Amino acid sequence: MREIKAEQITETVRDLCIAANCHLPADIKGAIADLKACEPFSIAKNILEKIEENYGIADSDNVPICQDTGLACVFLEIGQDVHITGNLKDAVDEGVRRGYTEGFLRKSCVKDPIDRVNTLDNTPAVLYYDIVPGDTFKITVAPKGFGSENMSQIKMLKPSDGLAGVKDFIVKVVEDAGPNPCPPIVVGVGIGGTFDKAALLAKKALMRPVDVRNENPFYSALETELLEKINSLGIGPQGFGGRTTALAVNIETLPTHIAGLPCAVNINCHVTRHKSAVL
Repeated sequence: MREIKAEQITETVRDLCIAANCHLPADIKGAIADLKACEPFSIAKNILEKIEENYGIADSDNVPICQDTGLACVFLEIGQDVHITGNLKDAVDEGVRRGYTEGFLRKSCVKDPIDRVNTLDNTPAVLYYDIVPGDTFKITVAPKGFGSENMSQIKMLKPSDGLAGVKDFIVKVVEDAGPNPCPPIVVGVGIGGTFDKAALLAKKALMRPVDVRNENPFYSALETELLEKINSLGIGPQGFGGRTTALAVNIETLPTHIAGLPCAVNINCHVTRHKSAVL
């Protein structure tokens, strides 16, 4: 049995909150550069250049890429042979508190969805646990801004809707979103499971590198097809038109009930932030 102290978790979460908000993943940067190179619209190309300039400043000055530093979504993969000394949830929340305070990140969490009183430290974290074999402990911090989160949708399709229904729904969600999620976007899709699990799948899909396709050839081809359809909508960077509406479509699936076909679409802007560490 391996022991991990709560303070280690707190310090790691603190560092990940700051790093995730200030440094865009390399795969996102690469996708922006690749799409800029083949973007035929001058305004769209110019916006992509400004996006590159922006994340370059964030890198060099260690400042947030975006003013919306999001709700702190924290994913934990806990080895079944790990023992944590101390309260795990409290340790994560303390890490978020320190990260958002010491990193001068915007605090966007309200205590109650109706009375809207800010918690002033961006806690509590939105926390997810997975128990995995072994004695490792992986932490992923994925801050989620709500300009894009608000554009996400889920639909309980019928099995008779089939693949065509899934495709139509995904493209329609992006079309309905238009410029609101600050394109170019990453489209996370969850298909299968239950109402809640499909949504979680879609959010987890956003953390897969945009240059890695689904390992299933069928879904890999579907990701490529949907990306082409979405980029043919003409929304373009920041909604000013162009071929670069999305950087990637990432699909994750699960088995589901014979009577159901849940499909969730979780949109993220190009600032698709996620940083991980293994203790």
